[in-house]
Amino acid sequence: MQQLTQQLQDNNTPADLIQLILSICRACKEITTQLQGGAMTGVLGSAGAENVQGETQKKLDVVSNDILKQTLIASGSVRAVASEEEETIVAGNDEGHYLVAFDPLDGSSNIDINSMVGTIFSIMPAPASAAVSEQDFLQPGRQQVAAGYVLYGPSVMLVLSLGDGVQMYTLDQQTGEFILTVDRVQIDTETREFAINMSNQRFWAPPMQAYIDDLLAGSDGPREKNFNMRWVAAMVADVHRILCRGGLFTYPWDKRDPDKPGKLRLMYEANPMGMLIEQAGGAAYTDSGPILDIQPEKIHQRVPVILGSINEVNTCVAYHQQRPF
Repeated sequence: MQQLTQQLQDNNTPADLIQLILSICRACKEITTQLQGGAMTGVLGSAGAENVQGETQKKLDVVSNDILKQTLIASGSVRAVASEEEETIVAGNDEGHYLVAFDPLDGSSNIDINSMVGTIFSIMPAPASAAVSEQDFLQPGRQQVAAGYVLYGPSVMLVLSLGDGVQMYTLDQQTGEFILTVDRVQIDTETREFAINMSNQRFWAPPMQAYIDDLLAGSDGPREKNFNMRWVAAMVADVHRILCRGGLFTYPWDKRDPDKPGKLRLMYEANPMGMLIEQAGGAAYTDSGPILDIQPEKIHQRVPVILGSINEVNTCVAYHQQRPF
């Protein structure tokens, strides 16, 4: 079985990009150690503050953010980083060729119940000029050099795309190396499984209401087949399930706050996950178009998300086109 470093070298990945990816892996291994210590290391519970998103931070949100930020800046390959937990970007090496946006601990509400969480990252090209600003991060998702996540589950897995398919690597706890365990991930085009937070149903737009109603009607409804519903409350875990066995994941628009048309962040969640899904043969959309085509307006921008098995995503999007709101 091939190690991550060898796999990247065999694919002629630039040396500084390899160094950057390995730096992310080192940071995630340190986060793994913190997670595995749990209550014994005093990292569970609330940090007693809110992040820039207005969300209550967990202690491990803060710890994970600091680990990733410091490791990436020290790598020398990064011009600047943007984190879901930081209000503004953080400058790195003026000679670095890459920008990195990341969600340090996706699904952190699951920490205290010992459920799955993960780290999501997006790597973009840095500008030619030495000076860097928030504007330089506002690149459509199709400009990503690489994207991926590390899932902290029963095993620790790195899922990565450099624009030529998706690979899955499993952390060998004995050697500390990520080993290639699934090459060329491919998502089934059809599915009978979907993931959505049903508690928000009353706030959705009519097209999404109608779509989910038809799924729930099963074989007695217009779709004429039964569906299963799954929801882990961590995007990284729900997307991982789709990459492994197909399905549809959506966090749709809702009417509670007009300034927040979706819950998920474009730069830290939707773009990197959209790249992975598309590279594995799936589709990633908002209710009106492909996620990776969106021109970002700000680093903390939120968008609705519909992604997964391509035929089911197309069906969901068609409901919105037929019944606009």
